[in-house]
Amino acid sequence: MQSAAFLFDLDGTLIDSEMQWSRAIVDFLADRGAPTTLDHIASIVFGHSWADIQALLHKMFPILPHTTMDQDAAALRPYYQRISSDPTKLIIPSSVAFFKKAAKLAPCVIVSGSPRADVEAAVRFCGLEGCVKFVLGNEDYGRGKPAPDGYLKAAAMLEVDASACVVVEDSTAGVKAGRAAGMRVLGVDRNKTIRQDFTGASWIVHDLGEIDVKEVFGNWEPVSE
Repeated sequence: MQSAAFLFDLDGTLIDSEMQWSRAIVDFLADRGAPTTLDHIASIVFGHSWADIQALLHKMFPILPHTTMDQDAAALRPYYQRISSDPTKLIIPSSVAFFKKAAKLAPCVIVSGSPRADVEAAVRFCGLEGCVKFVLGNEDYGRGKPAPDGYLKAAAMLEVDASACVVVEDSTAGVKAGRAAGMRVLGVDRNKTIRQDFTGASWIVHDLGEIDVKEVFGNWEPVSE
């Protein structure tokens, strides 16, 4: 049996955006009287949803005004745009190429902790409009990664068994989410700054270009564990 579906993370997996968001948050906090370090913020950002990040920032920095998630997102965006004015420079070419090849074998979905509008924008600038079945942003499901909610919803929407899905992830939280959903995980260990834990992943690579998609997944059969 071929893979029933590929479920991709976005930030850090298809686009190299997590450190840029981390830098933007550091500047955002500094302007609000809450200085911190890049390493500290990056450890919060990598692999987590914006909803969880925003809630944790307010818990860690009580000096911040009582603003909503949407208000903070709007205020943070100019900081991010100053750091990353050309989104096409964030594309990870080998990951996008893998996605396009995988889409020829089975439906491909993006399950992200970013707002859906950002995920849809990434689909466009990565040139994946004709390859992606649908996208889920952080507002489309309940708990963020490492909870399995997003991946389970994607499988339900596709009407496929979770055990026949391959999750493609670059973070500790993402790997845990995929495993908690009962799915196999392809871990992309490409972050040398904020090390991630890929325990439980069925495959681990440093770059998705290392994998022959058809050879590895064309006749892949899920095995009960």
